[in-house]
Amino acid sequence: MGKLDGKVAFITGVARGQGRSHAVTFAREGANIIGLDLCGKPSTTAYDGTTDEDLQETVRLVQEAGGQIFVDIADTRDYAQVKSVFDRGLEQFGRVDIVIPNAGICSGAKTWEITPDAWAEMVDINLNGVFHTVKAAVPTLIEQGNGGSIVFIGSTEALKGAENISSYAASKHGVTGLMTSLARELGRYNIRVNSINPTCVDTHMINNDFVYGLFRPDMDKPTREDVIDTFSNTHLLPVPWIEPEDVSEAILYLVADTGRYVTASTMVIDAGFIVKS
Repeated sequence: MGKLDGKVAFITGVARGQGRSHAVTFAREGANIIGLDLCGKPSTTAYDGTTDEDLQETVRLVQEAGGQIFVDIADTRDYAQVKSVFDRGLEQFGRVDIVIPNAGICSGAKTWEITPDAWAEMVDINLNGVFHTVKAAVPTLIEQGNGGSIVFIGSTEALKGAENISSYAASKHGVTGLMTSLARELGRYNIRVNSINPTCVDTHMINNDFVYGLFRPDMDKPTREDVIDTFSNTHLLPVPWIEPEDVSEAILYLVADTGRYVTASTMVIDAGFIVKS
């Protein structure tokens, strides 16, 4: 028996990276998945966007893990698109138990050099898109009367600031505020609301020239190998970054019965990053 047998999870940003990992991890534990992804590139990111092929690979992996999945392409910045995917997934599976507003981006510059368009896109995806996700799903969670679990994807920068990515930090601080407010509103319905706040996770979001340049400003074109030691030096534990699966396993603890009394928590998985820095 799996830890999530009979459960249904609504996850945004499922085409690759953390979102795919969360979907596959939940499927392995008996859950079915309602998922969506942009399958495109936001205009301000330094890394490639997801593709429909990425999304279909997630479908394959979820099914291989034993789960069923309903997915479609949608932009979390558009509430109507998010609600459409959720409603059609709900029609297929009949319920929802877990909500993971995972879709997000990272880009940046010195605060005064960030363009208004870049700032707006960051907040629109990382905060407004998260709001749209919970707005779509929360009424059903309440109506079902069986409780539930929402886990926001924060960051160490949701709890502290950082140079050169103030728009990202601001958007993730907003996620923390949304999480704690929603936990107060939903506790009476036995719906738990938490956030997970990882250090750098080994995905496209950190594997790009922009982030490499932040970590090695002394080099013209640093590579992944060039930045490993610098990444490692930010942590107490001798690791440069963590894997998507590390985040998924922590979320699994929160959404399963193991986390039944945890709510309004900002769980940190950071290899000692916050303490060291």
